[in-house]
Amino acid sequence: MAGRQTPATRAADQAGITYTLHEYDHDPRAASYAGEAAEVLGLDPRRVFKTLVVSTGGPDDLAVAIVPAADQLDLKAVGKRAAMADTGRAEKVTGYVAGGISPLGQRKRLRTVVDTSAQALSTMFCSGGRRGLEVELAPTDLARLTGATFAPIAA
Repeated sequence: MAGRQTPATRAADQAGITYTLHEYDHDPRAASYAGEAAEVLGLDPRRVFKTLVVSTGGPDDLAVAIVPAADQLDLKAVGKRAAMADTGRAEKVTGYVAGGISPLGQRKRLRTVVDTSAQALSTMFCSGGRRGLEVELAPTDLARLTGATFAPIAA
């Protein structure tokens, strides 16, 4: 697995959590990275989550919102002044490229919120740190590793 190591998988390994990697051939023309993962891997899009970096307008400014691929992020649920972060800034702060931003192993730990729908799942999928790599893990492990809270943030 050494060739597939990413900061996300290293963080999971160091924390001792159980996870499974799922690789697929990423199509650069894909409109939705999480949607593509769900389709190619034959998964329910409510189990595949996208990692979105948002600007909150507050003192810590950036945060991570994790919502199902089938849904949109309700920015108002994140905060009154919340907006999607600039892609370049999100890449610089997290250390990942857009479409491969994982909530795990980010360069700078950001406040993280996961949609409450994840709590009903035994496992969920999120980016493994690069396009074409998904990590399947328990929502509780994701929350523990990222310091995330759960809230209804999907629309």
